[in-house]
Amino acid sequence: MNERSESSPGKWPVFALVAVGIFMSTLDGSIVNIALPNIMADFATDMTRIRWVVIAYLLAVSSLLLSFGRLSDIVGRRPVYLFGLVIFTAGSFSCGMAGSTFLLAAGRVFQAVGAAMILACTPALIVDVFPVSERGKSMGMVGMVVALGLTMGPYLGGLILTHFSWRMIFYVNVPVGILAILATLAILRRETGRLVKESFDFAGAVLLTGSFAGFLMLLASVADLRHAAYAPAAAGLFGVCGALLVMVLKRRRHPILDPGLFKIRLFSASIAAAVAVFTGLACVTFLMPFFLVNPAGFSEKTAGEILVAPFLFLFVIAPFSGAASDRMGSRILSTSGLVIMSLALVSLALLKPAAGKLDILIRLSFVGVGMAVFSSPNSAAAMTAVPIKSRGVAAATIATARNLGMVTGVALASALFNARFSTLTGHDFAVYGKALEGPFMKAFSFAMLAGALMAALGALASSVRGTESARENEADRGGDLS
Repeated sequence: MNERSESSPGKWPVFALVAVGIFMSTLDGSIVNIALPNIMADFATDMTRIRWVVIAYLLAVSSLLLSFGRLSDIVGRRPVYLFGLVIFTAGSFSCGMAGSTFLLAAGRVFQAVGAAMILACTPALIVDVFPVSERGKSMGMVGMVVALGLTMGPYLGGLILTHFSWRMIFYVNVPVGILAILATLAILRRETGRLVKESFDFAGAVLLTGSFAGFLMLLASVADLRHAAYAPAAAGLFGVCGALLVMVLKRRRHPILDPGLFKIRLFSASIAAAVAVFTGLACVTFLMPFFLVNPAGFSEKTAGEILVAPFLFLFVIAPFSGAASDRMGSRILSTSGLVIMSLALVSLALLKPAAGKLDILIRLSFVGVGMAVFSSPNSAAAMTAVPIKSRGVAAATIATARNLGMVTGVALASALFNARFSTLTGHDFAVYGKALEGPFMKAFSFAMLAGALMAALGALASSVRGTESARENEADRGGDLS
């Protein structure tokens, strides 16, 4: 990338613009969860269907981040970011207008396409306008905006539901999105960096999406045996698309994803740990609203306030754990964080409906502490492990791992919860009643323990990652670490 020229937009207007886009897209990934019980009741549906409101969004973002990141290198940041805002805003309106679970899930896919375009461009937009001496600080501020979006989602969702319909959660994006579009037209008047003259890997992009979709459908069908009939088709889609993707990645000169990165143990172990930890986190963010509103009997506003706890600790502690990893490396910190999170999930599995607000807050806080101790050192290690020329792809891979873990967690938690619940009651979970407290809590505990197991597996992957020092020196020289 070229350094900034005199005609380039100012760094702080660009940062403010990027911050709005990041906040909107990350907020929408967390704000919807608190509304799921309301949406399920409004559409008179069950958990097996309502989960697709979350899965559809996360799956689409996961599938498209790498593709749009690559596309922005080829056609420019401005058009990708601008169209991302347009699509996200229109998708938000369509979600608010949805008249069925299917239409809402379809609207979420529409919305997620825009979110993927926005998120894929943001690191490059920041790097394009900030000088080298300020890039670390600017990326740290971007991380704080991400944490703020995740933190405010549950609280704002609960606040909106106290006074308005769940549809307002989506409608509030429309005026903000329109203002962001106008600001983009005014601020990003021209490209801030040099475009690369490379072809876009359409085949790789399509196969990557097919692989993700097949994997998630396979996971859901295996976890919930009542849908096992779909397993062969899901396995076929995953297997065929995955095999073809490997072939395409090896033959393309400019593939959508560099397979050589995964030969670097520090990088691959960090990515595996990230998928595991966000799988465990999604078990919490998806199921806790149902627990808090149903057996625990809290209002949506109070439930939203409670769910802020883990993200608040992520916001506060993550910068300090990142600084600590500069001195002591990532392995001890990341592994310890995952152990803490695994134990916190076990404590959530032991929750009782009569648990007080403080008791729940303490258990959720340890989830956040574990995440905070893990996240910054793990991301820094993954970026340190790769050559300079591959850091853009590495950043997109980390974001993809995060979203893939979240969508895997939602699919796993919902399938395991509903399978256990239906075994005990003979029907899917749809409408809660006091008589269903026992089956609900057994299913809830079962799913939380599965999340704890995923975090423990992540700790195992993290513990064998190796050290950073030699890799860092070699990577900073631009060496090939594969």
